[in-house]
Amino acid sequence: MTDHAIARRSLLAGASAGLMTSLVGEARAEDAKPEIQASEYWAQKGDVKLYLYRKRAVAKGGEKQPVVFLVHGSSISSRPSFDLTVPGKPGYSMMDDFAAHGFDVWTMDHENYGHSSRTKTNSDITNGAADLKAAAEVVAKETGQRKVHYLGESSGAIRAGLFAQNEPDRVGRLVLCAFTYKGTGSPEIGRRAANADKLRGTNTRLRDASMIRSIFKRDGLPGAYDQAVADAIAEIELKFGDQVPTGTYLDMAVNLPLVDPKKVQSPVLMVRGDHDGNSTNEDLLDFYAQLQNGDRQFMIMPHTAHSLGFAKNRHLLFYAVRNFLNEPAALPAA
Repeated sequence: MTDHAIARRSLLAGASAGLMTSLVGEARAEDAKPEIQASEYWAQKGDVKLYLYRKRAVAKGGEKQPVVFLVHGSSISSRPSFDLTVPGKPGYSMMDDFAAHGFDVWTMDHENYGHSSRTKTNSDITNGAADLKAAAEVVAKETGQRKVHYLGESSGAIRAGLFAQNEPDRVGRLVLCAFTYKGTGSPEIGRRAANADKLRGTNTRLRDASMIRSIFKRDGLPGAYDQAVADAIAEIELKFGDQVPTGTYLDMAVNLPLVDPKKVQSPVLMVRGDHDGNSTNEDLLDFYAQLQNGDRQFMIMPHTAHSLGFAKNRHLLFYAVRNFLNEPAALPAA
């Protein structure tokens, strides 16, 4: 046999071995994926029933897992916000990602959203913080943990921030995604302010398929998102109707700021997309500079607009948040 033939046979054998190693590795990785459990609960806020949803990996030995509570925004309810399945496009469920990494993950539908009670209120930010307080009682009962982590996105970040301000003993680490502080210089907040009289005149606003698609286009960076995401959200959300509350939009139009950074005691991670039209760097860095806890981080996601968890770069968000939530506590100075 010639040296060339021997070399070729060795190359083919090496390639086969490499392929086998790769297949075995993939099989082991598949086997290593934890089993994820999903559960539903209800919280009671007076006469209002609030829907809660939970995902976690099956725990071995009954050990406690760190709890993170996810808070949805103005236009999309909890499960399509944080547990979305996009046909043929994996990796859009933040709940699955965090559960697979050892977190006990919770979310909820705020009053007048999703599965929760329909009432005559406009479900503003203060009302949303009250929802979180009612939900916290259920989380504490089911997990045995009174203080847990919170992540809010868009108006959900304002709800979570206000809750952290009002209930500091309930909040471990706080993640504010696509947050708005005062709204100074924000094109989207300016549009809402111009529409304030209309928002005051009704408790609901139109949220149809067209409006859902506009969320991913309004900041001038539609390429940051896959259109299939908007279609998947619309398919779920329109089962609840084409109306959502006006409260958070009105608050962001005329009532900002709603969170006082000097009253937020927890460690804070702030994340914004570099093309987010709901805020500016200056607005958010103003908030960041006033935070009282030195354990704080500010992150800008590249090639991303307002909706961080639905972006093509959502992996950057998931990675940064997991690391922040798993960060050990700082030691006090001697």
